[in-house]
Amino acid sequence: MTGKHILVVDDEPDIREIVKDILEDEGYEVSTASNAAEARERRRQRKPDLILLDIWMPDLDGISLLKEWKQAGGLPGPVVIMSGHGTVETAVEATRLGAYDFIEKPLTTAKLLLTVKRALEAEQLARENVGLRQQAVIVSEPVGSSPVMQALRDQARRVAQHDTWVLITGEPGAGKETLGRYIHSLSNRREGPFVAVNAALLSREDAAVELFGSEDGETIHYGLLEQANGGTLFLDEVTDMDMQAQGRLLSALEGERFTRMGGREPVEVDVRVIAATQADLRAEVEAGRFRDDLFHRLNVVPLHVPPLREHAEDVPELLAFYVDYYNTHEGLPYRHFSIAAQNRLLHYHWPGNVLELRNLVQRLLILGTEEEISAEEVEGALAPPPPSGVQPPAPPGTESWFELPMREAREAFERAYLQHHLQKAQGSVTRLSEQVGMERTHLYRKLRSLGINPKDMQ
Repeated sequence: MTGKHILVVDDEPDIREIVKDILEDEGYEVSTASNAAEARERRRQRKPDLILLDIWMPDLDGISLLKEWKQAGGLPGPVVIMSGHGTVETAVEATRLGAYDFIEKPLTTAKLLLTVKRALEAEQLARENVGLRQQAVIVSEPVGSSPVMQALRDQARRVAQHDTWVLITGEPGAGKETLGRYIHSLSNRREGPFVAVNAALLSREDAAVELFGSEDGETIHYGLLEQANGGTLFLDEVTDMDMQAQGRLLSALEGERFTRMGGREPVEVDVRVIAATQADLRAEVEAGRFRDDLFHRLNVVPLHVPPLREHAEDVPELLAFYVDYYNTHEGLPYRHFSIAAQNRLLHYHWPGNVLELRNLVQRLLILGTEEEISAEEVEGALAPPPPSGVQPPAPPGTESWFELPMREAREAFERAYLQHHLQKAQGSVTRLSEQVGMERTHLYRKLRSLGINPKDMQ
């Protein structure tokens, strides 16, 4: 079930069936509704990727239904209005309410298919742009010509042809999500969504709503599982899920159905899982922190991303790649690394792996002025930065602490304390929880309240 799902809403049976047949011939999955009441029910049963909506219907007109959906939590996907009696005013109102396009009846096959194709492409592009804003760089494939990276890409290509779950291990910053996206891009699900989730989110008190969605009357919130339907769910740092969240997720994925919070009927889903972790999952199972059944479900196809120090011969290629990337996509000035600078970086131990290299390149392009990047400039850039974007406060005992109101002083101490231990834990909330003796759900809430992002420490 990897085809796009289209909901056709029209009160004329002949039009519904003709449009359904045309779209199914093109590989789309189609459900139909003859009126607003049926359209509401189809939308509740399954999230549509696109809606073809007639203006004139017996119980409620399409514009009113569009307005209702807009006010009840937003549109589930692009909406294309169909009408044989359209006016400019109607088209303007539909566009104002969020409709992607307006097509007139009688429908031609060429016009219908072109509009549907463009609407779905626009939606996918918007989704990808959100992903690009959420992460600084999305690489199409793991970069590197070393034997170990060539072997990793070969493994990924073979794995992509099968729909099994995948477990990716590797140190923070090594490129686990990049490998996951690469597998997805080569799979038969590549036209479907790739939804990346920080697994720690699934251990929060409101995780059930985020994961499974919710219903309240006509207001429907589509959760992460429905957003990933027909595609891939990438679980980053899967060991950060507590046991209850692990069981909840496994039950939904193995049964391929779940019920939204407040919902009446189960929703069917078809999702491939790619999980990533820096921890030893087998050791986590033996310690009683990870479910044995979920481990064996994930461990069907394990892949390991090596740390950069184990394929240091790829450093020059990675440097060139990220210089080109930032020059092309962010308009940063083009600079090249001198031979001496490259040699220095070839022998650097790269504790932060490819992520550290990427950040180093960006920093040098922003701050440097000369066309060539020298070894001395590289040496200065390798100096350790402060633990996060926030300058840590002075240690207890100095005057600056005592000049603050008590609440601010406590927050300053908590921020510095958690940043310190999060660095030692290499960004792992699980390890941080053990170090500071705080339950992960409460810890995650505390980190968020203090403006600390664990990914900044990875």
